[in-house]
Amino acid sequence: MTFWDHLDALRSHLWRMVAAALVAAVVCFCFKETLFAIVLAPKPAEVRLVNIDIAQQFLTHMRVSLCMGLVIVAPYLVYQLFAFVSPGLYAAERRVTLRAMGGAGGLFYAGVLLNYFIIFPFTVSFLGNYQVSAEVPNRISLTSYVDLLLVMSLVMGVVFELPVLCWLLAKVGLLKSSSMRRYRRHAVVVILILGAVITPTGDPFTLMLVSAPIYLLWELSILIVKQVEK
Repeated sequence: MTFWDHLDALRSHLWRMVAAALVAAVVCFCFKETLFAIVLAPKPAEVRLVNIDIAQQFLTHMRVSLCMGLVIVAPYLVYQLFAFVSPGLYAAERRVTLRAMGGAGGLFYAGVLLNYFIIFPFTVSFLGNYQVSAEVPNRISLTSYVDLLLVMSLVMGVVFELPVLCWLLAKVGLLKSSSMRRYRRHAVVVILILGAVITPTGDPFTLMLVSAPIYLLWELSILIVKQVEK
């Protein structure tokens, strides 16, 4: 295939990806009640949301629909990327790429679900009820709630890609399991700092709730790197 043939193939895959994302977003937009029942489910009952912008609820509806659509069709998008690059790979390389993509996708969803069911509710409960004075009641906007949910979900999803990243670095010879074990204590400090950044609630329980899974991912990464070295 010439360069222009590859470009045409890429354009075809990109159009399919865009079409799938838009269709999923439109479907999500049409099921507004169900969509926001999911989005608002982690919110504690005592935390009340308000809207202060006349167009913000509609814009938020569109943004959440697009994000949820992308989450739903993400496996299909990854498949389209694989379908584009797979003709240039050997059979063994295709198997490795498929495993890497599957593992990365599973870990990303695991991070998002952990945030949705455990970390985010605790964070919203703490921040939503925190007051510097009884004379300053909280009025939390819908936009800030949705932004926090999306950002924290994305961050946790990316953080959970640690084993895949370590596997890739080990494959190219840039990471050794012995080095990871030697710097385990340093990793714990970095993980605690990262946990504090992700959930700035200030309480040790939530900090450990975030840090413990990340540390387990670090230990899992050591085992994965060790297997690569064999």
